[in-house]
Amino acid sequence: MSAHSQLTGAQPGFGNTVSHSHRRTSRRFDPNIQRKRYWLASEGRHVRLTLSARAIKTVDAIGIEAAVARIRARGEKV
Repeated sequence: MSAHSQLTGAQPGFGNTVSHSHRRTSRRFDPNIQRKRYWLASEGRHVRLTLSARAIKTVDAIGIEAAVARIRARGEKV
């Protein structure tokens, strides 16, 4: 599963871990990605979305129909 949200487009950030001696090594800041299944009443089927925790709260606020419309507007397949 790729670490990106279908709704918000959140993806990993990159940076450095800095040790006590100030040596730097690469690291990744991954978003909190979850796979969640929603009932899409307009199409009479379930959809499984890969969403960040923040995007799940957005779906709760705007509804699944509006969220799927936004995902499709971004050009992603649902």
